[in-house]
Amino acid sequence: MTLFGVDIQTIYLTTLIISGCLIVLYIFFGDVLDAVSEGIPFLNPTLILAFFVFLSSSGYVLELVTSISSLVILLISISFALIMDVLLNFFVLIPLASAEESLVLTEESLKGRVGKIIISIPEDGFGEVVIDGKGGMITRPAASYENTPIPEGTEVLILNSQERVLYVVPYDLESELS
Repeated sequence: MTLFGVDIQTIYLTTLIISGCLIVLYIFFGDVLDAVSEGIPFLNPTLILAFFVFLSSSGYVLELVTSISSLVILLISISFALIMDVLLNFFVLIPLASAEESLVLTEESLKGRVGKIIISIPEDGFGEVVIDGKGGMITRPAASYENTPIPEGTEVLILNSQERVLYVVPYDLESELS
């Protein structure tokens, strides 16, 4: 079948190449377009470009391999592209968007956690504490809540956080349990 004097396979292949190149460009420069499409989730450029990639790739392969009518192949390709776009959105893009936000540590979330001093805290001074978490180990500057020295290797309880400095006290789990 020809469309506008061009073979339909050529149209599918050209669409595939152009949309594939646009996806690569979007990977590098997509933050600019994210601001534009912030309020309209179904107009996500990733989904639109992926739709054209799925449509053109399935249309090209079906035109090449089968002898089905080009109109039927177009309908099958549109259905396939819609299904793949929905799956991509629900199983990849939405979980990635929420995972990005869930790994962020807030200063409030550190209160009440237990860490270990890796640089001793002198009286009226600062040291460093390491905290083990789901996202890995993080270090933060620390000061003694009671202005007493805390040696390296001591387990500490985080009581407060101000201006990215954690205020800690020595913490002994065995004395808490007895």
